[in-house]
Amino acid sequence: MTGRSFLVATRSAGKLAELRQIFSTYDVRILDLDAAGIPETPKEEDLEKFETFEENAIAKARFFFDHSGGIPTFADDSGMCVDALGGEPGVYSKRWSGRLDLDSRAIDAANNAKLVTRMQEARVVQRERFTDSGRYIAVAAFKDASGETVRRGEIEGRVLFTPRGNRGFGYDPYFEAPELGGTFAESSIENTAAGSHRSRAFRALLAALRAEGRI
Repeated sequence: MTGRSFLVATRSAGKLAELRQIFSTYDVRILDLDAAGIPETPKEEDLEKFETFEENAIAKARFFFDHSGGIPTFADDSGMCVDALGGEPGVYSKRWSGRLDLDSRAIDAANNAKLVTRMQEARVVQRERFTDSGRYIAVAAFKDASGETVRRGEIEGRVLFTPRGNRGFGYDPYFEAPELGGTFAESSIENTAAGSHRSRAFRALLAALRAEGRI
């Protein structure tokens, strides 16, 4: 394992659990924000204000690199893009419901309620043109003194009207990915860490950084 520690810029327990699995396969030592002693501030809510996953991921990596005093930093932005909804919620996945006054589980519930409602409306309006296809997209970013690097990962699937599974977070109970053998909420952390959109983005990023000698 490398002697250096790297910061992972997320406050999501579910995301962090998946990332720990991914990073362990590369023997990379990581710190979460709490372990690095970085308190949560209102400024963090303004980081994901851009129109692309790439811009949001880099913004988070830059912010926490600076606020950690220069610890090499990993960050990501991810979301679900639904074909019947014209690619929504996309980069707005986390805050789609507009209920950021709620805690994380309640935000997930509000977002998923909006998803089901919008899909039901789309099925009625689009009729024979309706499709339940979509994809999860993630962009992983890295910032250190040498520069910035990003990689993208995607996984195709279908959006469900009825949730399945009690693992994961966000839209996971409503997104079925054949490559995972079910919904993300039915998938074990080991299975998800091996083949999810986030796994694909971070594994591509880690491989690129290792080839450059930066990790």
